[in-house]
Amino acid sequence: MIKLFLLLINLTFTTNQDINKKIILGAERLNLYDKNISNKSLALLVNHSSLINNTHIIDTLSQYGYNIKKIFTPEHGLSGKIERGKSISDDTLLINNKKIPIISMYGKTRIPSYESLDGIDVVIFDIQDVGARFYTYISAMHNMMEVCANLNIDFIVFDRPNPNGSYVDGPVLEKEYKSYIGMHEIPIVHGCTVGELALMIKGEKWIKNSEKLNLKVIPILNWDHTMDYKLPIKPSPNLPNQQSILLYPSLCLFEQTTVSIGRGTPYPFQVIGHPNYDNKSFSFTPVSVVEERKPKHEDNKSYGIDLRKIKVKKELNIKYLIDFYNKLKETDPDFFGKYFYRIAGNKKLENQIKDGISEKEIRSSWEIKLSQYKAKRKKYLLYKDFE
Repeated sequence: MIKLFLLLINLTFTTNQDINKKIILGAERLNLYDKNISNKSLALLVNHSSLINNTHIIDTLSQYGYNIKKIFTPEHGLSGKIERGKSISDDTLLINNKKIPIISMYGKTRIPSYESLDGIDVVIFDIQDVGARFYTYISAMHNMMEVCANLNIDFIVFDRPNPNGSYVDGPVLEKEYKSYIGMHEIPIVHGCTVGELALMIKGEKWIKNSEKLNLKVIPILNWDHTMDYKLPIKPSPNLPNQQSILLYPSLCLFEQTTVSIGRGTPYPFQVIGHPNYDNKSFSFTPVSVVEERKPKHEDNKSYGIDLRKIKVKKELNIKYLIDFYNKLKETDPDFFGKYFYRIAGNKKLENQIKDGISEKEIRSSWEIKLSQYKAKRKKYLLYKDFE
């Protein structure tokens, strides 16, 4: 009776919000998934961003009386505060006086064991993504989808808007360069919500036994790909604001290079710099902080570009990368490092820049695969597109 009353409240709430055209997240649309999770043993793949207003989805589902048995977490952990790349141990969470296991998908293994999902009927994914191929939350989703397909466990995605979902750009990953920071043959800016991407992963058979996966996406109401969306909470430790989120796809290209993008400063992913950069008009000094211990060029002044107040264009910007390479290649012959191809999704981009190929020619070299991807993407869209 209590859950029925709450369900009626939710239905009324949804109707009122629809009139006001307020964005309603998939997680809020209880009427669309109640029958799929009632009287079922649930596992949640969530983190700190899994909020409905200011309430975590764990608390919401617990309040409604659903049976949460396991919690799985991606990189940065449930709190979203753990430093990038740091292995995370399993833990427990007290829910209604019961200890619920928290199982890390960024610890000893990034693929959940069959034993960890023993007795689970449904896995719910509810995490805020930022729309870039190398953001690892979608890698965690991929791995969980594959295990669910193998075990005949239902997989439900509570969809959320993509803050970089109003364009598609960048080189499409070549499958021989697949890694945890690039698992799919998609461009750097893929233009999908996590729900649309989940449909693509299943539909394109990017997971084993994809045909066996019972996938359901709970769509967003009153949002589409023509709209901007400002995240209410920072999605990971080094994306503190909307400017950093919009710059992230372009500036992440520097991650494997010798250039700093502000990690270890109050404005990560909003500045670019190197001690040997020729323009000395702007500088910053990275230091060890909780979000980034031992950042690039720690305690050394870096000179470069301040992007905190620029208007970010809806395109993947490679001008910065080309500029810094050309100015540093003589003093920094190891500019690209060993693993730049993991970020780029190919080895061609590094060679093109080294060979002095123009930005226009580089972008032209993406066009065929981008067009093929865009046609593929259309099949899985749940919302009005930007073009």
